[in-house]
This record gives sequence, C-alpha cells and structure tokens, in this order.
Amino acid sequence: MRIETTIATTRRARLALPGPVGFVPTMGYLHAGHLSLVRAARRANASVVASLFVNPTQFGPSEDLATYPRDVPRDLSLFESEGVDLVFAPTVEEMYPAGFTTFVELEKLSSRLEGAHRSGHFRGVATVVAKLFSIVQPDRAYFGQKDAQQSIVVRRLTADLNLPVEVVVCPTVREPDGLALSSRNVYLKSDERQAATVLSRALFAARERFLAGERDAEALRQLVRDTIAAEPLVRLQYVSVTDGETLDELDAVERPGLLSLAAFVGRTRLIDNVRLED
Repeated sequence: MRIETTIATTRRARLALPGPVGFVPTMGYLHAGHLSLVRAARRANASVVASLFVNPTQFGPSEDLATYPRDVPRDLSLFESEGVDLVFAPTVEEMYPAGFTTFVELEKLSSRLEGAHRSGHFRGVATVVAKLFSIVQPDRAYFGQKDAQQSIVVRRLTADLNLPVEVVVCPTVREPDGLALSSRNVYLKSDERQAATVLSRALFAARERFLAGERDAEALRQLVRDTIAAEPLVRLQYVSVTDGETLDELDAVERPGLLSLAAFVGRTRLIDNVRLED
C-alpha cells in the first residue's frame, strides 16, 4: 500500500494503477461502515484508493473540528488490511494553500436539512469532493447511506459538472441494537449510548408504518417525534420526510422518499435516516 501526502505524487501513483479505480473518501477514525465501502470498492474494481483528510471547510466555527477523533496509524493499518492500494493523506495546507478562494456551492440541496442547521457545510463538502475527484480521477466513488444528503449532493455535483465518476451509495452499517455507526459515537457516555438507540427505533417504527400503508408524511414525522420524546437524554433537532432525490418536503409519500433526522444525545449531535419505498 502506498501512502502519499501531496497532490503531485498522488496523481503519479494513481496513473500507475490498473483500472477501473474505486475511491473511498474518508475523514478517518475508521469504523465498520467505512470498511464496508472499501470492501465494496475492492469487489468491483481492479484498484482501490482511499483518502484520509479531516476537511476543515465543512465544519462551522462552533463545531468539533479541533476535537474530531483521529487515529491515523490505526486507519492506515485498517486500510492496508482491507487491500487498499493507495492512500491520499494530505495536510490542510496541501488542499487549501495560501490564496485559495474557489468554492463549489449547490443551490437548494445545500440549504435544506443538514444545510439549514450547518451553514456552509455542503459548500465545504462539495468543494473537497470536487478536488478529490480531480486529484484521484476515480471510475467509481463510494459513499454511505447514513450521510444521505451528502450522497445526494455528490450525485448532483457529478451530474452538473459532467464528472466521469459513478457514485455508489452503500447501505448504512449499524450496531446490533440499531445505532448507525458514526465516528462521533465515541463521544457518547454509557447512558447516552443506550439512549441513542431511540433514533433508529423511531425511524424503523415510521418505516414500518409506511410499509403498512401510511402515506401521510406528517403522521410519519409525528411518530418519530413521539418516540424520541420518550427518551429524556435525546433532543430532536429536526425530522423530515422529503423526496428521495430533490429533498423537497412532502405532504404525502407517493414516490420514493427519505425520512431523516438529527438529534442531540447529551452534547453529541447524531444523524440517521431510512428510505421510504415499497
């Protein structure tokens, strides 16, 4: 496994790899969800590239950039054990050198759901993804369904800018009790960890109601609110039922939809979602 820290050396190393090339962008502190993306890339491509970069432009001024969990030696060991061929692990200065002023911003999609609560977040995501795609030039790129809005934004980005990358979205990986895997789960205290399972329980209950025939979006939102309200350690920030592609809020779920939420468990902010489709 090659590890490169500069754009120039990464481009040279990438050109030497046999195609097709699968790419897994990460911010590190890897868990089983990340590794499932690497395995999906490994199955479908001759070569696999991963990135390891905590992107500062997608964090707001009051968010957890400084304390975001990091363990680069462990991450590199895991990448190697999964057969990654090349890891791009740049510094902030390499990705955003002095004088950097160009950003990518998507209208509408970036201002909804997570974007409404994390100003500038998707501008940072879209910019770093565009840069990473330019540097790595993958044939396919792998993202997790847990970050559903991010995946929708990346798909729109690649379509609008005519980027020759197939965006592959893989299922959310969960703990046995339903909690979606997240690098931020490490912040949870033991009682908060137990309380956090209410998020998936609420989503699964609403999805079951949908599969049983409920199509009223507000009824599904209310079921989520009521379920989470019973857990005192959890504070719901939003729950949303939208079109699964445009993120337009729905009154009735008559086409594939996305049920998503964000909540604070203690001081830790977590997100989760499920698809609503027959």
